[in-house]
Amino acid sequence: MALLDVDWRSLAPAASERRDAGWGSLITYSRKVFIPLTRLCRDVCHYCTFATTPRSLERAYLNIDDVLAIARAGANAGCKEALFTLGDRPEARYSHARLALAELGHASTLSYLKEVAARVRVETGLLPHLNPGVMDEAELQSLRPVAPSMGLMLESASPRLSQRGGPHFGSPDKIPERRLASLRAAGVAKVPTTSGILIGIGETRVERIEALLALRALHDEFGHLQEIIIQNFRAKPGTLMAAAPEPSMDELAWTVAVARLLFGPSMSIQVPPNLYVGDFAELVDAGINDCGGISPVTPDHVNPEAPWPHVEQLAATLASRGSMLVERLTVYPSYISRRDEWIDPGLHAPVLRWSDGAGLARIGSWSPGGAEAPNEAELRELTSTASFSRASSIASTVNILARGGKVGDAAIAELFTARGADFLYVQAAADELRREQAGDDVTYVVNRNINYTNICLYRCTFCAFSKGRSHAALRGPAYVMDLEEISRRVDEAWQRGATEVCMQGGIHPSFDGNTYLEICRTAKRVQPQMHVHAFSPLEITHGARTLGISVGEFLAELRSVGLGSLPGTAAEILDDEVRRVIAPDKPDTDSWLQVMRTAHRLNIRSTATIMFGHVDGYLHWVRHLRRVLELQEETGGFTEFVPLPFVHMETPMYLKGRARRGPTLRETILMHAVSRLVLGESIRNIQVSWVKLGPQWAQRCLRAGANDLGGTLMNESISKAAGASHGQEFEVRGMAVLIGEIGRREAQRTTLYRRVQEIAQGVLP
Repeated sequence: MALLDVDWRSLAPAASERRDAGWGSLITYSRKVFIPLTRLCRDVCHYCTFATTPRSLERAYLNIDDVLAIARAGANAGCKEALFTLGDRPEARYSHARLALAELGHASTLSYLKEVAARVRVETGLLPHLNPGVMDEAELQSLRPVAPSMGLMLESASPRLSQRGGPHFGSPDKIPERRLASLRAAGVAKVPTTSGILIGIGETRVERIEALLALRALHDEFGHLQEIIIQNFRAKPGTLMAAAPEPSMDELAWTVAVARLLFGPSMSIQVPPNLYVGDFAELVDAGINDCGGISPVTPDHVNPEAPWPHVEQLAATLASRGSMLVERLTVYPSYISRRDEWIDPGLHAPVLRWSDGAGLARIGSWSPGGAEAPNEAELRELTSTASFSRASSIASTVNILARGGKVGDAAIAELFTARGADFLYVQAAADELRREQAGDDVTYVVNRNINYTNICLYRCTFCAFSKGRSHAALRGPAYVMDLEEISRRVDEAWQRGATEVCMQGGIHPSFDGNTYLEICRTAKRVQPQMHVHAFSPLEITHGARTLGISVGEFLAELRSVGLGSLPGTAAEILDDEVRRVIAPDKPDTDSWLQVMRTAHRLNIRSTATIMFGHVDGYLHWVRHLRRVLELQEETGGFTEFVPLPFVHMETPMYLKGRARRGPTLRETILMHAVSRLVLGESIRNIQVSWVKLGPQWAQRCLRAGANDLGGTLMNESISKAAGASHGQEFEVRGMAVLIGEIGRREAQRTTLYRRVQEIAQGVLP
């Protein structure tokens, strides 16, 4: 076999190409804490110093308090994973272990592991990853509710190594047949599993390939292997293999390259960075995409002689080869996106709360609508000046879009992964395009929100505003605003300089189309020159249905009594895969688009929105942008595009553990930038929601492609109900200050983007 004799450097180009196809320039790692629950083991591997005997230990098992102390130290240091390391079934060998377990109230190590893992997750928030050795399907199913992932190294598929004189002689759990059976059981049990091989313990290159092929066959059957570790043997004093030669780094790189070629682009291939002697970036050339777990708190208990690299130093080393080090979770993104199949329902909430939109680790504690400032790690994501040597596919996509060209959905979705130099490039390109398309003025409208009822027939899982008999726990009492109060608020808004009232509410069971017609009449009767920006597509369809007329006929009637334009709300995500989860009883994507198409054909303009950062992913965002763009190219009726980051705090789906904590700050900025690049000349106005972002980050989005600050609002109920803390009004003088601080000009506009100062005789459209 020619592959056996070739130098790894000859394999590297093909291996790198495959890795790039699956992972791009990202190299992942997990920030974790290692918890050595017990160092007793019934196996006697001849290279291991982790496993020991009862006489060498003060206690056979760490007690709960010790475990929680280690876990809390990890949580305080920013870890997200608790890796439990322990030996295989020590109670089968040592009476000391059986007695210790009895005192702890357990009959087995696995039973005790289940208890402590559950306590760690509940009390510290860390996600457990379990490495308890060989298990059957029932044992795996028992542990599945407490850990989103588990691990079992195959090490070798060669029975020869378990014979007398071999490194696994006397270790019943290292017999390849048993380990492969356990890995098969993990596939049946639907457990995302880490596995891999240990090289340099006496196996041949052919035997390594056989082991990798055995793992590939299992993954082809079950799809459960989330990463393959290629780990190099390290000789340790006091073991029977203390004098055995260690594999060279070239041998390690060769095995990595072969693994990448065998497993293809999508598999995660890992080498622990503390075990590589030399330039770790060489392993990037060989095909790795992952560095495994790195702990700021605990040592590598299996290889204590090899300290963890400093994350910042490792990041700099990888950047020199054109790669970006990013943090992941213990369970990989593809399994998070298919969590109903792969992760126990009780773990969905903790996994989602640690996840970003790509299923990687959420950095920092900032969330839309919150008062908490970004931490140092989050700010680093926004300020990196790293310059990558590898040609960036992100930069190429940006350049095509900036010239008005077309790219595929996957290329646009990749823009949302941008970090470091790529992130800054996307932001700068969007801002330059904003300058060309919309100029340097930052516009805003003086308006008032009038949310006339919060009682709603629908039970959208993202909404904390709507009330019903079952919604008493949500913010504020149920209410219906009468026409007299609507009149008073319209008049008060006009007296304070407003040119628009934005009116929306829940779908009240007693409302029909006449209700909406009368609301319009009331507003125009009080102030005929006030622009009425009102009624979501959901309200439009409800009104038309209750009157027994078409959407077009109802819109025409609304226009005749004063409706000026439609808010583009109730869009959420224009992808039915997401809509079925967050709003299963609302009209589908095509229905929303058809209402807007009909309005535009009647010369009723509208806005377009996206509410993002809950259960959705980057491809869903792209599909939404595509559909908005397609309709705009057909009708030209959208005045602006408004990214609305999901405010999670009081929403039912978050409180039930079914949603993320909104988009990250990096993702939020990118949404404004990517919207500018994708929508281009078709929709020149990109609005930032100061209610959801606050002044500082609204300014950042204005420097990343946005050109509009929305409305002064006077009242804002919907975001406040969801938990937003940035206030209900932003006065004109505050707008002017915010805009001036970034060196831009402020310009008051009308709803339809005419400049107020340019309108003759004070007659507003």
